[in-house]
Amino acid sequence: MPVVTPSSSGQSEPGASLTRRTSWAEAAAAADAASPVTQVPAPTRLPASAQQAGADTINAVTGATGIEMPAFRRARPTVADTIAENPMPDFVSSPGLFVKEQKPRPRGGIRGAVYKVTGGVWNLGPGPKQRQEEELGRRISRQLQGSYNTAVLSLKGGIGKTSTTVGVGLTLAEYRGDAPCAIDANPDSGDLVERALGEGIYQQSSPRTITDLLRNIESIDSLTALARYMHHAGRLHLIAGEQDPEVSDSLTAEEYLRIRKLISAYYSVALTDCGTGVTHNAMSGILQSADNLVIAAGYAVSGAKRARSTLQWLASHGYEDLARNAIVVITDKDEVSSRVDKDAIEEHLAGICRELIAVPHDRGVADGDLVTLDVLKPETRRAYKEIAAAIVDGYR
Repeated sequence: MPVVTPSSSGQSEPGASLTRRTSWAEAAAAADAASPVTQVPAPTRLPASAQQAGADTINAVTGATGIEMPAFRRARPTVADTIAENPMPDFVSSPGLFVKEQKPRPRGGIRGAVYKVTGGVWNLGPGPKQRQEEELGRRISRQLQGSYNTAVLSLKGGIGKTSTTVGVGLTLAEYRGDAPCAIDANPDSGDLVERALGEGIYQQSSPRTITDLLRNIESIDSLTALARYMHHAGRLHLIAGEQDPEVSDSLTAEEYLRIRKLISAYYSVALTDCGTGVTHNAMSGILQSADNLVIAAGYAVSGAKRARSTLQWLASHGYEDLARNAIVVITDKDEVSSRVDKDAIEEHLAGICRELIAVPHDRGVADGDLVTLDVLKPETRRAYKEIAAAIVDGYR
């Protein structure tokens, strides 16, 4: 079909529209070629504050006049701006932000059985008893700054003083990251090392004692050198008491303080088995360097009275703080008669010390032989944990 275009007379002529369209394009191209090219400078990017001010002005004008203006485009934020406005979380202070905290595994009892049967799908978490045990472990293992010393003493022999020292020492060694040290300062041929190692093993080993250590103390300048004068029950390190009766009572307060100073350079926790009584030669040095005390007692009426007398003596001889913060340990060593009112004895002593802890009757303690945690009753082990936790709690 032919193309019809209007003529000057108003009539349409075929082919005229195509010819006119071509002539306009040629004219525009000729005009561009004749005109000089002008470089347009790149637009200057204003600061964000200026851009916002301009946008506010334009919005005000359009709102007042009703004139529609082109939308004002804000500057696109940079990556640095986005990161600054949305900082990453601190993974160290918020470890559970992206990872769900795993519930502790229950041990023993119904909770433990359910966990085992279901292959861990049903985890009811630890029960109250397990949580208490774990809390005791945390208290015992608390990190310490410096070196501390606990003296274990009594006014009567045979009521669990040395067994308490060994049991608590082994417990500290089990839970703490640093090995504890136990010193036998008993002037009456103490048997601390025999109770920790067994008499047979002790006799087979090199029986170096506290006297040997004192004799060569000036030459000891490292833990390796000190280890030659010590015995080891697992991670519990021990210094044996002097066995010669003519020498054992010769340890003075000054000599004990020299040993204590040496031990403090290598051990954060030390236990000192003081023997019976509070008036022997080394006792003033022991009390002077002690950070807290464990007073051994028994369920016999005489044992309770002696424990009270010990606290009274301490308070009246310048050791009021040690007496007030003392831990009284009652060991049911002889399985006393049911006629003895244990509750009354405990109540009598509990009011004059920081804490009172009872150790139940246990043949592993009462026999006077080797003390090992593996053969003790669970109740006895728990009592030693409570004593160890109370000791560390007192280190401030």
